[in-house]
Amino acid sequence: MILNSLSLCYHNKLILAPMVRVGTLPMRLLALDYGADIVYCEELIDLKMIQCKRVVNEVLSTVDFVAPDDRVVFRTCEREQNRVVFQMGGMGAALLSDPDKIEKILSTLVKGTRRPVTCKIRILPSLEDTLSLVKRIERTGIAAITVHGRKQEERPQHPVSCEVIKAIADTVSIPVIANGGSHDHIQRYSDIEDFRQATAASSVMVARAAMWNPSIFLKEGLRPLEEVMQKYIRYAVQYDNHYTNTKYCLCQMLREQLESPQGRLLHAAQSSQEICEAFGLGAFYEETTQELDAQRARLSAKTSEETGEPAEDTSGVIKMAVKFDRRAYPAQITPKMCLLEWCRREKLAQPVYETVQRPVDRLFSSIVTVAEQKYQSTLWDKSKKLAEQAAAIVCLRSQGLPEGRLGEESPSLHKRKREAPDQDPGGPRAQELAQPGDLCKKPFLALGSGEESPLEGW
Repeated sequence: MILNSLSLCYHNKLILAPMVRVGTLPMRLLALDYGADIVYCEELIDLKMIQCKRVVNEVLSTVDFVAPDDRVVFRTCEREQNRVVFQMGGMGAALLSDPDKIEKILSTLVKGTRRPVTCKIRILPSLEDTLSLVKRIERTGIAAITVHGRKQEERPQHPVSCEVIKAIADTVSIPVIANGGSHDHIQRYSDIEDFRQATAASSVMVARAAMWNPSIFLKEGLRPLEEVMQKYIRYAVQYDNHYTNTKYCLCQMLREQLESPQGRLLHAAQSSQEICEAFGLGAFYEETTQELDAQRARLSAKTSEETGEPAEDTSGVIKMAVKFDRRAYPAQITPKMCLLEWCRREKLAQPVYETVQRPVDRLFSSIVTVAEQKYQSTLWDKSKKLAEQAAAIVCLRSQGLPEGRLGEESPSLHKRKREAPDQDPGGPRAQELAQPGDLCKKPFLALGSGEESPLEGW
């Protein structure tokens, strides 16, 4: 039997299960706060990770794995170091029908990394086949095996087979992690231990009961849902979680309360700010975003100093530390469009944009001139289009004009379904919606390649 050189104990552990759209960083941190020992990230496709670049996000103090389209596929932080498990491969129970492939994948992983490798399965139609499979899996040298005590076709309303999990625990020598007890067994903290004993497992993995209220891991008992949700929202804002993901997780917590006044406010929310306001955290959102903006500005200034760039004559240029976040605007509206419309109404010349690229990191900065006054964001951007949008925002804000954000856009702009290319090169036709993590992703420091594991060091 092959053994890993780096061990992680899977005995007597409370574990947050991998859940699609749920197991992002805010939920993992919340589960750790309430007593979880180990947290799994949401299931991720290995091919996506292969394409990612590992970067350090100094604004958020995180390590991000960023896809070629600048989408953050996975984000982690020091708080969960040595306690987060990266879940990847076929989704659901896709590999159960191909045990040879299971064995090959696990053997390759065990031999190729010093990190402990675990496996999660559902039970097969017969006990004999199930035990045969887990024996093959054990021989690959994995550190532990998680067993969801239902067959592939069974849903949560079907009873979990504690006796099958127990038979597996009696058959293998590696730790068995019992999963699947949320519906019938786990309603409070003490139920977790009851479920572990009923299955003779080493540890228990909790999915939906933790999704509904992550304080299920708290020995002192469940905390009020309002308190739990507010704590989750704080993490979501602090770590720039996309509002759609935050909203989804909060809806899972509210469940039958979705028709309550607060549930309706949550359902109507179209931004992180509106979610915060629905839960009485509007001031927290403003303070946190201001702190993040200030941190970005400090890092941007530091980068400029380190590059030794010559000082430019920027006298008379109005500056602000702003970035354009596509998520905060309707699909057909941008700040450049708003600025152009305002200039037309005031019978001013069209805005003129001058954009430069910094060679050291290939970032862009733009100055827009309107009525002989220049405006510029102090934050450098990853594209010319984004830099121009940021410059337009500075102009609009300094003039006290609406910039087209959700809830404040000019009605006349809704009629303009398409802008000519020379008017808005950064419009929706040329730019995809921002993805989770875009708001605070820059500046990055890319680490050198060649680590044995993409998660090495964090």
